[in-house]
Amino acid sequence: MKSDVEELMPRLLPVDCGEGTEDVDLSGPPRNPQEYLRQVQLEASLCPDVVVAQIDPKKLKKTQTVNASPKLTDEEGWKRFCLGETTYLGSSSSRLTEADQEPALDYSKVGFPPLLSIVSRFNQSTVLMLLDILISWFEEREFVPQLGRWLYALLACLEKPLLPEAHSSIRQLARRCAQLRSTMNSQEDENLPALNLLICLVARYFEQVDLADQPE
Repeated sequence: MKSDVEELMPRLLPVDCGEGTEDVDLSGPPRNPQEYLRQVQLEASLCPDVVVAQIDPKKLKKTQTVNASPKLTDEEGWKRFCLGETTYLGSSSSRLTEADQEPALDYSKVGFPPLLSIVSRFNQSTVLMLLDILISWFEEREFVPQLGRWLYALLACLEKPLLPEAHSSIRQLARRCAQLRSTMNSQEDENLPALNLLICLVARYFEQVDLADQPE
């Protein structure tokens, strides 16, 4: 008797299995195209119509992080949101608990990425405000990947011609990147490409040419 799927979807490659279908050897290679198709059909007939996945509930996080942006005036909240509590509070990675080591990311600890669904809601005043908050944090601390991702995303959202107050902010950012870059002992430093990119964006795209790297 044909299954419901077979009734709705006729076979594209009909093959007459014949009476010897039970004797088809699934372990060995097929000797001809007809035998190959018989093997495929027999394997398909042995598969259950419905498969239920066995999920270990212990591996699921008990709480899910909600993507709720801080209020515009909450500077400390934005630092936590963008950078994560681990970076914001200067916590050591050795202090992570067993829950922190689960495969599912806890964005409250590692920081929310600058998703398009987030930054597309920002107007120019909000973009500049958040740039100022993160640049101010960067002035007193080292560069971290979360910071680089957000700075790049915010610069990408910054419209030209720039608002007057934006010039000072992005120039401050480029100078801080150059200052930190000058302290690096190796050209293989993992943060070097990100710092170079931020300097280049400010100097070339936003036309602050006096801050551009000069050719040797």
